[in-house]
Amino acid sequence: MTPAFAVETNVGYPILSALVFVPLAGALVALMLKGDRALKAWALAVTLVEALLSIPLWTRFDPSTHKFQFLELSDWIPTFHIRYALGVDGISLLLVLLTTFVMPLCVACSWRYIDRRVKEFVVSLLVMETAMIGVFAALDLVLFYVFWEAMLVPMYLLIAVWGGPRKVYASIKFFLYTLAGSVMLLVAVIALYLKTGTFLIPELMEQGYSFAFQFWVFLAFALAFAIKVPMFPFHTWLPAAHVEAPTAGSVILASVLLKMGTYGFLRFCLPMTPAAVAYLAPVFLWGSVASILYGGFVALGQTDMKKLIAYSSVGHMGFVTLGIFLANQRGIEGAILQMVNHGITTGALFICVGILYERTHSRLIADNSAVGAFMPVYVAFLGLFSLSSLAFPGTNSFVGELLVLVGAFRENKLLAAFVIPGALLAATYMLRLLQKIIWDRVSGHHHGHDEEEHGEAHEAHHRHLFDLDLREGAMLAFLSVFVFWIGLNPKPFLRVMDRSVSHVIAQAQAAEGLPEGGMTGLMNALFPSAGHHGGEHGAEHAGEPGAEHAPEAPTGHGE
Repeated sequence: MTPAFAVETNVGYPILSALVFVPLAGALVALMLKGDRALKAWALAVTLVEALLSIPLWTRFDPSTHKFQFLELSDWIPTFHIRYALGVDGISLLLVLLTTFVMPLCVACSWRYIDRRVKEFVVSLLVMETAMIGVFAALDLVLFYVFWEAMLVPMYLLIAVWGGPRKVYASIKFFLYTLAGSVMLLVAVIALYLKTGTFLIPELMEQGYSFAFQFWVFLAFALAFAIKVPMFPFHTWLPAAHVEAPTAGSVILASVLLKMGTYGFLRFCLPMTPAAVAYLAPVFLWGSVASILYGGFVALGQTDMKKLIAYSSVGHMGFVTLGIFLANQRGIEGAILQMVNHGITTGALFICVGILYERTHSRLIADNSAVGAFMPVYVAFLGLFSLSSLAFPGTNSFVGELLVLVGAFRENKLLAAFVIPGALLAATYMLRLLQKIIWDRVSGHHHGHDEEEHGEAHEAHHRHLFDLDLREGAMLAFLSVFVFWIGLNPKPFLRVMDRSVSHVIAQAQAAEGLPEGGMTGLMNALFPSAGHHGGEHGAEHAGEPGAEHAPEAPTGHGE
């Protein structure tokens, strides 16, 4: 019997279980294979099969309902009410598809670069895919947490084993930040179970919690997710991880891992802690603006291409968190679309940097200047993805950022006014990058040389460069299809998420029991006197409809 929170969508086999465990099975097979080329071919085959297996999610999904689809539900550890529960709605569907279509590119972009410990590299990639799809498909909190943690070790290894000169520093910093967030996530998971006796996410969404309980649970969730996004000021692990990670690691980080944080805000914070979200929304809205402006200003001063794109990610993800905490239709739709857009565009930019690094062995902008004459096809793709990154009309990012800005203007015009400079900063640093990579001649110490000698030195410096091969061109051409598809016809993507977004907004607007009276009211709500609410039981239900105790907590203050 299908539960009330789901609708039956049958494809003839457990499609989500297949998507979760096919990469894991592929990793086990890879352990028995020999030969670097065979291992890479096997990884590419597994990820391509995974992408093909995910297509029925798109073709069979019913966008007319907000309920979870492709449900798989069975007991896992009955003693603790832990279930094996998988399902997707219009929000998680897009992120599962993003994951399955990006992973073959991660294998392909590593084809030439990864030449040592290839077996371990392939196993790490495939285990990562299992963990990431599990995070987006899990409908049980314990299952979600298991997949969330399963991502940590393979990503750590990708940076620590195949990373750059400062890989140990970057990998440990990534590990410690992520682990700190995971501890807070575990605290929230345990608190919700002790309160409700269930780990099933759709059931947890329907519970009524007091404002005090929501506040503390939200803080635990928010810290875990803000680190993962990352939001300013929890962002410092990201540039180090991006710069030191191999190209595949950077693509996974940008395209998928950061989205786990914003997905957590949408899946847990807005539906489960609406009163806390409504009360603290200004903090996170202005924090998002700070991320946008900070990421833009710091990116403007970078001389390393990877660092520039890493800091641009901080700014772009600021648009996503801004849209989420606006908690209106346009804002959240723009945020979800921007999650997909950022995965496509920034993943493509990291692939572009990796392609150039394989040729010049440098990520410095000055060392890679004026390659346009030697790599015309490459710079055409780089130009396209740079225009997408700065949200040029007709590209995918333009639609997402426009929706977020519309949502911001409807909610708070002052907030929106502070966001606009962030978009201008993106245009500045991306166009500056393009100008130097395509036209500016290589920098160097040419004092006393005339222009002709300088030009000869430049030509000699880049004489060994060659344009894209078939593998590289196919990767970038594939991603460019989505840049134009979403940019020119976003309707199919918006239609898929529409009902799910409306349902999340309805849950977020059910905020009740918000404290009044500034900091004093907040302290009274969080630390009530022992008898003020008639004991612990009364305090727990102060925010529930029909609760007659807690007269000081007015209801109907949802935004």
